[in-house]
Amino acid sequence: MVVFHCDLDNTLIYSYKHPIEEKKKCVEVYQGREISFMTEKSNELLKQICKRILFVPTTTRTIEQYKRINLGIDEPEYAFVCNGGILLKNGKSDNIWYKESLNLISDCKMELKNAESMLERDKNRCFELRNIEELFLFTKSSFPCKTVELLKQNLNTDLVDVCSNGTKIYVIPKKLTKGNAVRRFKEKINSELVISAGDSEFDLSMLEEADLGIAPHQLGRLSILDEKIITLSQLQIFSDELLSYIIERLEV
Repeated sequence: MVVFHCDLDNTLIYSYKHPIEEKKKCVEVYQGREISFMTEKSNELLKQICKRILFVPTTTRTIEQYKRINLGIDEPEYAFVCNGGILLKNGKSDNIWYKESLNLISDCKMELKNAESMLERDKNRCFELRNIEELFLFTKSSFPCKTVELLKQNLNTDLVDVCSNGTKIYVIPKKLTKGNAVRRFKEKINSELVISAGDSEFDLSMLEEADLGIAPHQLGRLSILDEKIITLSQLQIFSDELLSYIIERLEV
């Protein structure tokens, strides 16, 4: 079995703020607004791929956020949300997987509580503080650099990562990675080849764990990539180039 772990945002689908070609379809509606899209070409290529290999969406999105997405395909048999902490099987959470995830990060409970306490008092916080399924923390900051610095100075960074993406702030246990999810999933099913794709540092561990990792060119400029990770030139939209490349590889 060939398994394809794929990040969603900016890998397969794009925010309404991201300019993509006119031939696109809406894949996410929130509060009556169309907020995420994918190209028609990517949609057709994904349908072809799903007929041949196991497509596994692998995202940091919450269950609720993930379920807003409609890719125009049958519901994937498996999907990872919450950075791999939760496995959905036919749309329902696998309780055994979730309990294993909680056990995996049990040594981080105190650090997450400390981070929660600091963020509650942080004057730069400009959004509600969310504890995502007891797995990691999320909020936003008006001055993300200051918030990140505060957290890193006061938390055990051997146990947790403090990450920012624009105004978004994440405090995530180091063991709660997409790469760990890929490794655990390999043990769960009999896969002969694992392909992964992603566009950000959240995806690096997943790219490294796969037999073949695929990333956009700009990620290679930001990070030192494992030699088995290939970067695409992005002469076209990354999702189009990515899915075209996978189909070519499957036909070799």
